[in-house]
Amino acid sequence: MAKRQSEKAKQRFPCEKCPLRPLPIFRELRAEELAFVSRFKRGELAVEKGATVLLEGSHSAHLYTVLSGWAFRYKLMTDGRRQILNYLVPGDLVGLQGSLMGEMQHSVEALSPMLLCVFERGQLEELYRRHPGLGYDITWIASREEQMLDENLLSIGRRTALERAAYLLAFIASRGQAVGLLSSDAREIPITQQHVADTLGLSLVHTNKTIRKLAQRKLVEWRDGCRILDLEGLMELAGWEGLPTTPRPLL
Repeated sequence: MAKRQSEKAKQRFPCEKCPLRPLPIFRELRAEELAFVSRFKRGELAVEKGATVLLEGSHSAHLYTVLSGWAFRYKLMTDGRRQILNYLVPGDLVGLQGSLMGEMQHSVEALSPMLLCVFERGQLEELYRRHPGLGYDITWIASREEQMLDENLLSIGRRTALERAAYLLAFIASRGQAVGLLSSDAREIPITQQHVADTLGLSLVHTNKTIRKLAQRKLVEWRDGCRILDLEGLMELAGWEGLPTTPRPLL
């Protein structure tokens, strides 16, 4: 499990100077909301690539917002088979499920070095009571997670293997690009083909064949990770219109 590394007095990025807030994808907080979030924050946590941020079945006193880096949420079966549920990028809230249900129902692992903002779970009640706008933001975040899972279920149930892979890579790339992890010139996603297989419910052999078909169409290039060559082409192949354009919350 990742360990908390810095206290409030040692924060590198106080909320008022958060590098994410100026991005157009995030809605602007009112002054009193920003002041509360600043008090709500207890520190920052640096996480190494491959580290477990949260473990299924664990109890945590904290919530986290991803400040930088990539991660993924997953569940393990008793025989070790893994199902990846979603991918996390800067601005995503981590640990809300454990806060509301008592324990985590999934695990979270870092795909790259990460920096997380740490919040005290015990202050959620005050957030809902005194700042209904922030409470609505948390509801929005939960609803957006549900929407993303709906799209993933559509992939598993109805999209072909080629369409599934195209959607997944387009989705991850679009989310990363929106928060500055990727640029239009450098769209490299730090995932392996095993990650793709564990997300789509395909064998590694089937995944490799599918990725090769995408590469033959000049949509992706796969070396140490996945490089997106034609995001619009992936979206068209998947029949996906892209991310919502409305500003999203950031705690």
